[in-house]
Amino acid sequence: MSVQVYGCNHVAIEVDNIDEAVNFYQDVFNLEKLDEGEGNAFFRLGEHQFLAMFEVDEVKPDRMRHFGIIVRDEKQLAEVRDKITKKYGLELNPGFRCDFRDPFGNRIQVVDLHDESLVWLLPYQEVQKVGIKF
Repeated sequence: MSVQVYGCNHVAIEVDNIDEAVNFYQDVFNLEKLDEGEGNAFFRLGEHQFLAMFEVDEVKPDRMRHFGIIVRDEKQLAEVRDKITKKYGLELNPGFRCDFRDPFGNRIQVVDLHDESLVWLLPYQEVQKVGIKF
């Protein structure tokens, strides 16, 4: 028997202030909050994925570990870039269209649906919504 992976279920990150993290991710990415517990928050990231946040006393940023978020198009990608640089004063990592560390040290790469390397991962109805043709 061979294992067949169907995708990624969730990503978990650490933050040192859960309230600030909830506000940041809702403001920048307009994420739908699913549930919350003591020091934890959960957001929908897609059809079957979620982002889990856990509050810790000290966040220790990693060098290369990161996660990626898909937005609809270049316009939304630009909106994220503008908000994180102008409103939050965060720096973009060079060499990528939208790669940055959130205020808690978590590295995030944002791409859009037109990145052809990612299209095949999406539910077909999402591809149709943005008008991508094969």
